Formats: sequence, C-alpha cells, structure tokens
Amino acid sequence: MNESNRARPGLEDIKINVKIKLSALWASVMFCYIYADYFGLFVPGALQSMLNGQMRPLGATTQGVLLGTSLMLAIPSLMIFLSVALPPKLNRSLNIAVGAFYTGIILITMWSWAFFIFYGVLEISLTSLVVYYALKWPRAPATA
Repeated sequence: MNESNRARPGLEDIKINVKIKLSALWASVMFCYIYADYFGLFVPGALQSMLNGQMRPLGATTQGVLLGTSLMLAIPSLMIFLSVALPPKLNRSLNIAVGAFYTGIILITMWSWAFFIFYGVLEISLTSLVVYYALKWPRAPATA
C-alpha cells in the first residue's frame, strides 16, 4: 500500500443548526417557485393570456389578484429570514404551520405539464422537510 492511501481522516461533518436548515429549505422552495413560474411562460398560450389580461388559472389580472399572489410568494420569502431570526418556540410553530400550508397549496395547484409536476414534487418534498425539521427541533439540555 503506498503512503498516500494510508489511514486518511474522514471528511469533516459539522452539525448544522435547525434554523439554518429551515432557512436553506425555504430558499430552495423559492428557487423552485421562481424557476417553475419562469418556465411556465414558455407554455403555449401563456404569454398571449398575459397580454389579454388573464392570469391563469386565476382569471382576470386585477390589482387584487396580483396583490394576493404577491402575498402568497412573500410569505415563503420572509420565512428564509424569519427561520434564522425568530426565537425557537415561535420559529418552530410558524415553520410547522406555514410549511404544512404551503405543502397543501402546492398539492392543489400543480398543473398537468410535466415540469410543473416535477417542481411540485420538489416543492412538496422541501416544505415537508420544513415541517419535519421543525417537528424534530432539538430540545435544550435540562438545567440543574
């Protein structure tokens, strides 16, 4: 055995704080949302529908519809920061509630195009992991 193959130390693996995991999951969810919406512009008829003032599947493009969809996307965006900044008890509860809510939203809004289904499966996996990690939030050691 040559010298370079001798007992190499294993790769370092540090424990990542649950807040960082949650924040990274929300960032990944947002990237999936953005890419799915971007590719959705290439669906035949999508741009013409937009030019005609229609926001599929929500109907006419109005200030209310745009505000509502903006709010729907602002919440996961804010969760990237809130997952790091909030105190543990509120953070855990909010991630469980918002993660479960967005998992449900994705389940009912996946379109029939294969790429939408692909992104939907990714998004459901990510938001489910948000709920899982929040539920499994490590407990602080008991103090004497």
